[in-house]
Amino acid sequence: MIPREILKKVKRIEIRTRGLVNDLFGGEYHSVFKGRGMTFSEVREYQPGDDIRLIDWNVTARTNSPFVKIFEEERELTVFLIVDISGSGRFGSGQDLKQDIGIEIAAVLGFSAIKNNDKVGLILFSDEIEKYLVPKKGKSHVLRVVRELLYVRPERKGTSIKNALDFLLKVAKRKSVVFIISDFLDNNHWDALRIANRKHDLIGIHLYDPAELDIPEIGLVKIEDPETGSMFWVDTSSYTERQELQKKIIGQMHDLNKKALSIGFDMISIATDQDFVDPLLRFFKRREKRY
Repeated sequence: MIPREILKKVKRIEIRTRGLVNDLFGGEYHSVFKGRGMTFSEVREYQPGDDIRLIDWNVTARTNSPFVKIFEEERELTVFLIVDISGSGRFGSGQDLKQDIGIEIAAVLGFSAIKNNDKVGLILFSDEIEKYLVPKKGKSHVLRVVRELLYVRPERKGTSIKNALDFLLKVAKRKSVVFIISDFLDNNHWDALRIANRKHDLIGIHLYDPAELDIPEIGLVKIEDPETGSMFWVDTSSYTERQELQKKIIGQMHDLNKKALSIGFDMISIATDQDFVDPLLRFFKRREKRY
């Protein structure tokens, strides 16, 4: 039985994301993620200005009047939401944790997909696959996706993007739109990303917290690595120590973006203290122009 508090959270997220989808993301999503191609719909009489290459000569011959073929976009897509639920997502220096932002973004993308009659699948991962929902259509299915995002408690704390992508390649038999929502605090996943990016339309949503880039001066702090459980001390009153740690983290982010660009992997970076709407909309608009 799912706790009543979880169901209340599902309802709040549904109300919040419904407005965003109706007002902002529905049309943008449709424009950016095209269907698989064009399929024949019907014929109609030729009108001045119609492309003569579309004339259906068989119907024209039978009726002694020119008719043209009408095609429509074969719209249905399969969208996978691959969401990192490892220990590092339970970090946030402000009101929201990284995992909170990830859940809301996943909900917006899921509701945008069903608004366009697409299927939505869910893969929740740590360093193993924690939950898999087969892609389906419909509001009730996306509400189940949101429930799982809120309710599932990972059995493990580590992160393996490679394992998540290997699983995707097993279950997704045809080209899909795939969103990977993670802080990307992981190693040894670039070969898997490169392979999956060739087969699918892959988009990374990189979540980070401002405190990871600008470490506050609060003295000697004991820090626990949320994925390994190991403890270590950081002297934040030391300018040198703060700068070294900050330089390392910024370097990791720079390396992430550089490698993503080198393999043509689309990446959107979103901080926990900013509204995710603007970064997503900017990405959709850039991508629409590109395609």
